[in-house]
Amino acid sequence: MTDTADKVTRFSSELFDAAATEGEREHRSARQQLEHWARVGREVSDQRQVARRRVEAALTGRLPVKELSTEEGAVFNAEVAAALEESLAEGNHVTDRAEQGRATIFLDNRGRVVKQLPDGTQIIL
Repeated sequence: MTDTADKVTRFSSELFDAAATEGEREHRSARQQLEHWARVGREVSDQRQVARRRVEAALTGRLPVKELSTEEGAVFNAEVAAALEESLAEGNHVTDRAEQGRATIFLDNRGRVVKQLPDGTQIIL
């Protein structure tokens, strides 16, 4: 077996903390838990059997979600949750919606519900 060097990467503190918590229950370090999740995720992503194709069909709207099995539904939900997290982390949805002429409702840093109109006006709800 060839000796390979580890690669350095960064994870969100939320994901790392979750891995530390889950790893403790599974008698793994946080790193081992992250590696475990990555291996499991890789296997799910690489899965080319009927179940994976069905999940992919549901993700693209070609198959109704209600037709997925419980296990397929769990994978579907995980894919949607990951896509939403990525989208929220990368985008500025308030600005995007304003450019579309749409209002946005969100919680401000003080925990108040705020409606922002496309012109930038904010209304505390």
